[in-house]
Amino acid sequence: MAGLQLDPWQQHVLEIGLGERADGRWAAFEVAVNVPRQNGKGAIIEARELAGLFLLGEQLILHSAHEFKTSIEAFRRIVALVTNTDALRKRVARVRRTTGEECIELLTGARLRFLARSGGSGRGFSGDCNIWDEAMILGDEAVGALMPTMSARPNPQIWYLGSAGIGGPSMQLGRLRERALLSQEGEPDPSLAYCEWSAEPHLDECPAGCTAHDDPTDPATWAKANPAFGIRISEEHVARERLSMSAGVFGRERLGVGDYPSERVNAWSVIGQDAWRALTDGESQPSDPVAFAIDMTPERSHAAIGVAGTSGSAVHVEVVDHRPGVGWIVERALDLQERWNPCAWVIDGGGPAGALIADLERAGLTVRVPKVREVAQACGQFYDAVTEQTLVHLDQAPLAAALAGARKRELGEAWAWARRGVSVDISPLVAVTLAAWGLRTRTDEEEEPEPWAVFR
Repeated sequence: MAGLQLDPWQQHVLEIGLGERADGRWAAFEVAVNVPRQNGKGAIIEARELAGLFLLGEQLILHSAHEFKTSIEAFRRIVALVTNTDALRKRVARVRRTTGEECIELLTGARLRFLARSGGSGRGFSGDCNIWDEAMILGDEAVGALMPTMSARPNPQIWYLGSAGIGGPSMQLGRLRERALLSQEGEPDPSLAYCEWSAEPHLDECPAGCTAHDDPTDPATWAKANPAFGIRISEEHVARERLSMSAGVFGRERLGVGDYPSERVNAWSVIGQDAWRALTDGESQPSDPVAFAIDMTPERSHAAIGVAGTSGSAVHVEVVDHRPGVGWIVERALDLQERWNPCAWVIDGGGPAGALIADLERAGLTVRVPKVREVAQACGQFYDAVTEQTLVHLDQAPLAAALAGARKRELGEAWAWARRGVSVDISPLVAVTLAAWGLRTRTDEEEEPEPWAVFR
């Protein structure tokens, strides 16, 4: 209707990114598109924004780019699409063009806002959808400013769109790419939809040399890395680029062979991957009594509920729920309480989830709050259970990802799971660790008689 005609590959990206679960929520919380320049990622952005405004009922969409001029150019393109289409223009209340306030607002109150990324951009806004253009230049401060805006939304989604990594500034894109590679290696991450077009690099030459294993002189390689090859990118133009660019620049800009910072060097540094995988039991189920625990990320972007129960002679741990935001936790906890009548609910009062204790207690739950030394004991007990093979699990992706990136923080002569300075969400790991502690201490209290009981 707006005159935006999508290529088949662009339609493919949108079909994947907008896939839904059975409950109607987005299958992917994060969608990443990594494609060489000038292939047409802008049209994907425009289609997603038009859909959010006019079809999906999203009340606030935030579009950000690394540079102000890039954000403004995107604003002008989407304004042209809307204002040149009668059926869409009639639904617009106003278009704000004030510098720094660029926005399309509908009669319904739905808004599409455009921002230049900075440490504070987007703070105070609660967005249903974040569009992060130029994702190869996306720092932790920008992510920290924008991602928590989605924590209170019922069905949020993030779209990252960019081209090949350029080293240090591409840390966030590198994290997404590593998660996609882990999924290929058998660690499914259903919360991420990742689409990349690129040539195959030499492992020993990339990223420093950025040469490609695929023949960089072969038009078949150019077509492999550029989905718009033959549509809006011609073979003649790519041939001219190859003659004009250095091998490294051509590999990055046209073949998608990038430089991605890696955080996998010290992966599985606390508990080894082989040791963890050896404890997988897909048939295991927790039996009464069970204990639940809740944890969340420091920025409140995600939260997890873990459970621990006996499974034969071992302790079964499982991530019961792991979602964006925190607004769902109390209702979910009450549902679990009614269904399971657990022996304990555990929350680290000194952690981010400590803010939930009052709400849970008002709702009628009794919450156990371990002391600092008991948190350290819980971590030590979890570690010992793995090394002594007295623990079983279902090999869930959120828990495996947390363990892969987990680090220790010192607590006197003991240690606990580090929340700061890690690139992964460890809330699933903390939740099952505390749940196992809650089950263990409750069982110990039952099994160890009171001192005076022997005289009765």
